Amino acid sequence: MLQKLADYNCWANARVLKNLEAIAATGMPLPARAVHWFSHVLNAQAIWIARIEGVSSAVKVFDYHELPALRALHERTCPQLVEIVRNANDTELARIIHYTNSQQKPYSTPVGEILIHCFNHATYHRGQTAIAIREASFAPDNTDYVTWVRELMGQE
Repeated sequence: MLQKLADYNCWANARVLKNLEAIAATGMPLPARAVHWFSHVLNAQAIWIARIEGVSSAVKVFDYHELPALRALHERTCPQLVEIVRNANDTELARIIHYTNSQQKPYSTPVGEILIHCFNHATYHRGQTAIAIREASFAPDNTDYVTWVRELMGQE
């Protein structure tokens, strides 16, 4: 199930990115709140990957990125997250990660729980991104899990 969620997460993030790029192609300004929330989605993903890998993150949780940087961050972190899930056995999923959050508060969390959080967190903030896109009078793309499943089954 984690592999499905990782694949779905990449698909959904790619759809949001493509949606933002389509808006930019109209010549209209991008909805800043949508870019803010989607930046947060990808920043958080990068931060969690760094924590799992035991390295420091190059981004902060609320860094704001322009479209080219969002594309680069997506293209870097999506395969990393999929690979982490693909290589995770039961021992890795149970491994405890010790980290400090953005408020410098220490925590310890198993890798498996972090991965579930990553996917759930991204879904939540993609919803906020969609709202911001709609409030700016554009149509957000559907990023529902079932839409991804239907596409996989050839039921587009």
